[in-house]
Amino acid sequence: MDKPREKCGVFGIYTKDRDVAKDIFFGLTALQHRGQESAGMALCDTTGEKGNISFYKGMGLVSEVFKGDKLSTLHGNIGVGHVRYSTTGASSIENAQPVVFNYSKGTLATVHNGNIANAPALKEELLNDGTVFRSDTDTEVLALLIAKERAHTPTIQDAVKNVSGKLKGSFAIIIMSPRKLVAMRDPLGLKPLCIGKRGEDFVIASESCALSAVDAEFVRDVEPGEIITISKDGIASDKTLVGGKHAHCIFEYIYFARLDSVIDGKSVYDARFKAGEELADDYPVDADIVTGVPDSGLAAAEGYSSRSGIPFGLVFHKNSYMGRTFIKPDKNERSVAVHLKLNVIESAVKGKRIVIIDDSIVRGTTMANLIKLLKEKGAKEVHVRISSPPFLYPCFYGTDVPDNSQLIAGGNGVEEIRKRIGADSLCYAKVEKFDRMVDNLPVCKACFDGNYPTEKF
Repeated sequence: MDKPREKCGVFGIYTKDRDVAKDIFFGLTALQHRGQESAGMALCDTTGEKGNISFYKGMGLVSEVFKGDKLSTLHGNIGVGHVRYSTTGASSIENAQPVVFNYSKGTLATVHNGNIANAPALKEELLNDGTVFRSDTDTEVLALLIAKERAHTPTIQDAVKNVSGKLKGSFAIIIMSPRKLVAMRDPLGLKPLCIGKRGEDFVIASESCALSAVDAEFVRDVEPGEIITISKDGIASDKTLVGGKHAHCIFEYIYFARLDSVIDGKSVYDARFKAGEELADDYPVDADIVTGVPDSGLAAAEGYSSRSGIPFGLVFHKNSYMGRTFIKPDKNERSVAVHLKLNVIESAVKGKRIVIIDDSIVRGTTMANLIKLLKEKGAKEVHVRISSPPFLYPCFYGTDVPDNSQLIAGGNGVEEIRKRIGADSLCYAKVEKFDRMVDNLPVCKACFDGNYPTEKF
């Protein structure tokens, strides 16, 4: 896939006495777009005396991991779940989450979205203390730090607070002890995390779409730096670490988040629609139809159409039943792979001048193949508009952007890229227009402009 990837999606739920395995399944399914490599969940029954945590994780989509009667073997009224795309650590069952382990005061289960940039240094400290690691992820480093801190602090939330000061990077974390859920968001607010309520039940999730999946009402976003604790006594907030600079990841609005989510008070759909309007203002063109690359380019295409007056239309049929690509195509089979994922509706494009909107161009291979398909089906002209600027800089916060040598914009100007992908014209969004896209929400744009919200790692 010629796209930047997000690392993970997290989900947690606390109920009084209801079995939550199915709730976690539905929540993770709603977050499947955030990671398709592995899935897992851990549950605990707080109504019992033992406080044992049961868990299961596996490679593949949520529906593949928890097929058959697997859910019926997992019981508990509180739980956490995770879907993963790896940016640190290999794609393997050892690195799948939740991270579950026993320690001196009990058992913890941890799920994490983000990238702990100073994890290697923190891991070295733990190794020097004789800690044994079972995986090569920053999540295990984080979990073991919390367990170590918990050994000499009165509560799990105190341990989480103390550890947070040592972390550099991005994180949205949910920790389950046998009696509590504790959630924490990085002080910059790079990774999303929100709170929902269903009757007396509380839900924590990466995106609001996962709350809807379990019929929970959105309450609010977790504030950057805030620590949330959910227990039998209800929900509590610690805002000791709240304050200072915020830098929400702009790519949540451009591509990562699901279209129906609301993150930090901003509708993802509205942000993408506005991005399309800005493209139409800045880069008009004479054309017969505007379309978007499914799915993240469609809302921006609607915005472009609305502002330009050029009719919006669907020209691609997306195959929704492919799931993961188990056999990676070689260079001679890539066009076949594109046909399997997206196919052109010939009657919609023949003889027409087309504006095609997408959220980004990374290597350029997918866009080149799409333009080739459109012209083979009779498109007269293909004009490309991209709702993000060119990728020029690496991300240290959990977005998997290739190094500069693999980025088509790394050594090529816009005109050279246009020639390489075969477009009749090519224009990128202006980085200074992002403020309008998200109504002046403070965002991180470092992958486009090199201005990192904190020091480089």
